[in-house]
Amino acid sequence: MDATTTALAAAIGGRVKQERQSRSLTLGQLAEAAGVSRRMVINVEQGAVNPSVGTLLRISDALGVGLPALVESPTPKPVTVTRSGEGAALWTSEAGGRGSLVAGTESPDVVELWDWVMVPGDHHPSEPHSEGTKELLQVQEGSLTVVVDDRPIVLGPGDALSFPGDVDHSYRNDGAEPTRFTMAVFEPGVGLGHSSGGKQ
Repeated sequence: MDATTTALAAAIGGRVKQERQSRSLTLGQLAEAAGVSRRMVINVEQGAVNPSVGTLLRISDALGVGLPALVESPTPKPVTVTRSGEGAALWTSEAGGRGSLVAGTESPDVVELWDWVMVPGDHHPSEPHSEGTKELLQVQEGSLTVVVDDRPIVLGPGDALSFPGDVDHSYRNDGAEPTRFTMAVFEPGVGLGHSSGGKQ
């Protein structure tokens, strides 16, 4: 991991541990609730791994806080500014693609705002999110193929799409140029005992 990724992993690990301990959960209890191994929770808390977005979503849902809470300062502020390039890069590809969480709200109704760059050949599959999740995205540059429940949809610059996030879906760049898009994810009822499917 590079220095930025290491710092982000350490910050996320500290927040996970803080949230877990504030709920008097053992490592095993959190692991069971999140559907991940105890070793994974330990590694996340120690900042020893760069966990997938799916793993972070499972852990944040199990804690009832939503993904943005794991990458933001533990002290909520009424106004939060994320400067260009300062978003939490929670997905990267070997070719240089990047998915950065740039803004988010607190639970129970969590909204995430993402900035994505996918280079030619990049592919990001996503399992269904929790029931009721919605996704909206708009392509700024390039071409993006979004597959929603086995239905491929090709989008170009300026095109937008909204779809249920609680079904299988994926994003890929089949074009010859980099693709940039903005995505918003709405996940209602985080921490209120709603039923969860798989995660991204």
